[in-house]
Amino acid sequence: MLLSKDFIETPEGLVFAVVMSGTEQNKILCFLRYIKEGDRWLKVDTLQANTLLKQHYPDYLHYSAVLDAHLHAVDISKIHKHHQPRKRLHAILQADSLDVIEADLLTLVRLLTHYNVDLTQVGVTGSLLISAQKHSSDIDLVFYDRTTFHECRAILRQLIAENKCQPLHEQDWQASYDRRACHLSYSDYVWHERRKYNKALINGRKFDLSFMNEFDAPDETVYQKCGAIIVQARVVDDALAYDYPAAFKIDHADISSVVCFTATYTGQAIKGEMIEIAGQVEQSSEGIKRIVVGSTREAQGEYIKVIHA
Repeated sequence: MLLSKDFIETPEGLVFAVVMSGTEQNKILCFLRYIKEGDRWLKVDTLQANTLLKQHYPDYLHYSAVLDAHLHAVDISKIHKHHQPRKRLHAILQADSLDVIEADLLTLVRLLTHYNVDLTQVGVTGSLLISAQKHSSDIDLVFYDRTTFHECRAILRQLIAENKCQPLHEQDWQASYDRRACHLSYSDYVWHERRKYNKALINGRKFDLSFMNEFDAPDETVYQKCGAIIVQARVVDDALAYDYPAAFKIDHADISSVVCFTATYTGQAIKGEMIEIAGQVEQSSEGIKRIVVGSTREAQGEYIKVIHA
């Protein structure tokens, strides 16, 4: 089964990141991340990806009726190679020789195993998944068990306190903020991020922890967009705050929940907090309304932020 955070490679030398588990019309919903250039992988941004596919591979452009969104999709028959985070992590841990990024990954994993973290529930995604890492690459760990993921967040907090891992430097936060290009101010962005304990430095290299629920059945409910909205509400359930998509149930007369498809706002709020949400209202055929944050990949003008008392 293909899962979110997996990569799929096509015969043309295109690598797509899977964005939703399961299939739609026998296709994998995904987004182009890397293209083969000679013997190396070149990472592409959203504009480059869309332009390349429009000009040369329009069959990979897709409109999802379920998500009511334009993204990319690869027919199952066109999958040349399936890159799986857990298999890749296991291969790195068993390798006889490692480059500097893989060595930092090994150091991090050894710290986690000191706390008896179950490595069968951990994988590595991002550039390391397809051996496209550069000297400046980050490490992206993905966890497949909710309890293990939250335990590792607590472990990371302790590792930082013991100086075995280090918090991000100011320049790291600034680079992360610039890359996200989110609607929040820099100070608001950093305030929210610091308390998540899902990113830090190992040997000066940034790493991230994320969660993917492999047993979560895809939501096949069809929603229709109803327009943009900005509302304030109290979070009444944050159990799925770090899922993909992240979800927050809110206390609101007309809208039941907030669903977030961008990692910027994953884990953004805690049960009991008042938040302000800017996003797109969607309504199901049963009349259930939700707000979607991340209706486009860049989520321009869309956000979740805690309202400070």
